Amino acid sequence: MGIELKNEEAQAKMRVAGRLTADVLDMIGEYVKPGVTTNELDEICHKYIVETQNAIPAPLNYRGFPKSICTSVNHVVCHGIPGDKILKKNDCINIDITVIKDGYHGDSSRMFMVGKPTIQGERVARISYEAMMLGIAQVKPGARLGDIGYVIQQHVEKNRCSVVREYCGHGIGRVFHEDPQVLHYGQPDTGLVLEEGMAFTIEPMVNAGKRNVKLLPDGWTVITKDRTLSAQWEHTLLVTATGHEILTLGASDR
Repeated sequence: MGIELKNEEAQAKMRVAGRLTADVLDMIGEYVKPGVTTNELDEICHKYIVETQNAIPAPLNYRGFPKSICTSVNHVVCHGIPGDKILKKNDCINIDITVIKDGYHGDSSRMFMVGKPTIQGERVARISYEAMMLGIAQVKPGARLGDIGYVIQQHVEKNRCSVVREYCGHGIGRVFHEDPQVLHYGQPDTGLVLEEGMAFTIEPMVNAGKRNVKLLPDGWTVITKDRTLSAQWEHTLLVTATGHEILTLGASDR
């Protein structure tokens, strides 16, 4: 699959999809509290996307995924399927939202703490967020994908955590997952050269322990092999003439 450079019309539609995605994450935060199930969070998000935004939740039925959002709790790295799990105090949860509006995708995820976070939960979530923002800061025409992965890996490992290597960021637009793949580790001045009009996600998965992961029998849920906590943040980016634009900023960041 070739890399599609987004023209002005496509960029405008991606801004809308990105804003709607962020709006869902802004909305759901107040519902993340002890006693709620991940399935209830899914139902709230689904109704909001379909009825309030008049949009489409991209994960639903994507390659057989059964729900509208991903909910990854504690040692779940990514792609957690909402279900009967009840959130309890001190849990940390990643909620991953992808909205389709007018044929274009917005994709973002955030960490939410259930009540007061544990020291380790706060720490791994913070390091993951810092790593994502350091990676985003590299994005501009002429930079290379390896520059992004390098700064993320360096920050994470400097803080005695590890970067998951089996899953990565991705190009996005009219298709949920397009080229290029955006690795969260690597060497500077290597990989694809970035060009104006590229759109992709940066979404480092950071483990408090070792980087090794395991796919559960449901075919989706990924956990840390050593059962240590994992955290992830994600934004959709557009490469602009002078740098980058984050398309999925929350209301507090706009």
